[in-house]
Amino acid sequence: MHLSDQFLALAQQHLNALSADGAADRLALYLTERQEGSTPSLTLVAQSPEGVALPDSIAQDPSLRSSAPERRWYPLRYRSLLLGVLRAEQSEDGGQAAAHNRRLQTCAETLACIRGLELEQNRLNGQLDAQRQQLSVMVHQLRNPLTALRTYAQLLLRRLGPDDQQRPLVENLIREQVELDRYVTSLDRIGREELRLEPENATPLLLPPVPADAPDLTIADLLRPLIDRAAATAALQGRLWRAPQQWPRWTQTPRPAADAVTAEIVANLLENAFRYSPNGCDLGLYLHDHGVCVWDAGPPIPDSEREQIFLKGVRGSSSSERAGSGLGLALAQTLARQRGGQLELLRTPADLDHSLPNQGNAFLLSLPPTPQETPALNPPA
Repeated sequence: MHLSDQFLALAQQHLNALSADGAADRLALYLTERQEGSTPSLTLVAQSPEGVALPDSIAQDPSLRSSAPERRWYPLRYRSLLLGVLRAEQSEDGGQAAAHNRRLQTCAETLACIRGLELEQNRLNGQLDAQRQQLSVMVHQLRNPLTALRTYAQLLLRRLGPDDQQRPLVENLIREQVELDRYVTSLDRIGREELRLEPENATPLLLPPVPADAPDLTIADLLRPLIDRAAATAALQGRLWRAPQQWPRWTQTPRPAADAVTAEIVANLLENAFRYSPNGCDLGLYLHDHGVCVWDAGPPIPDSEREQIFLKGVRGSSSSERAGSGLGLALAQTLARQRGGQLELLRTPADLDHSLPNQGNAFLLSLPPTPQETPALNPPA
């Protein structure tokens, strides 16, 4: 039976306090010990006064085989489990039997709750350790086929000439393999402190995060892999994809590693656009002054749902028949606000630029300028 030092110290403290206040002349706490293939036993774990010698278990104490008027038992019950028992002996109650009984009962209930929670924590920790071991094995097994895929792609690339039309496809395969390797590395580091962008940031991310010691990246560096992936998906689905025609200066400015959250948000918005817009519907990504817009030319989201779709677990009526959790937009908005930005749904894509469709949906992510950009936006008088 594994007992934490904190529980043993707390139990002894409770028993000593009850003895000092006259609630009982002698107190003993027994906990249930279960061993496979044998009958559960009640083992002594704390007593007061501490100097009195008692057998290690109830079964070894002959004096307990007969009832005694001065002896009372208080079970330690947690949910449907009997975790132990508190034994109290009092030769004289001084007319305070009822008060002492309530205090002893409260002590038994408190210790039962603490012990029950400790057992639950031990069970969950065991499950977590088993899952970590399974995850470690899976990560190890994943690396071999990923390495093989990269090797095959590199060999294929060598067979293609510099002007071969298929060369960009193979180069994209190699880039995607690098992204997959980042996923695997992130899985291998789950639970480690260095994986997190900020100590206080407990929001789950959609993509492998950028380590804090990584070199500064630009928004363009973060978005180009997503744009290439979106273009390939649109081509496969027979859609018209409109990539950014120009990259504003702010997208070329190095930003802190924590601003890689931008890629999380845009990846989520692109996934929503491809998943929930009708087949054959045009879509694209547009960049403007400190903002990224993912748009589609599908049926517009009803006015009555424009605010609700940003709530956790809420999905629009047009997407009710498609798979999804209803967490994507809520998570994206939370991440945007954590970075000091804002995510909003425009009336139409054309509201942002007249070259975009005048019907559809446009999710605009507005980002705050970096400290390096602020002086340029606010020149001295």
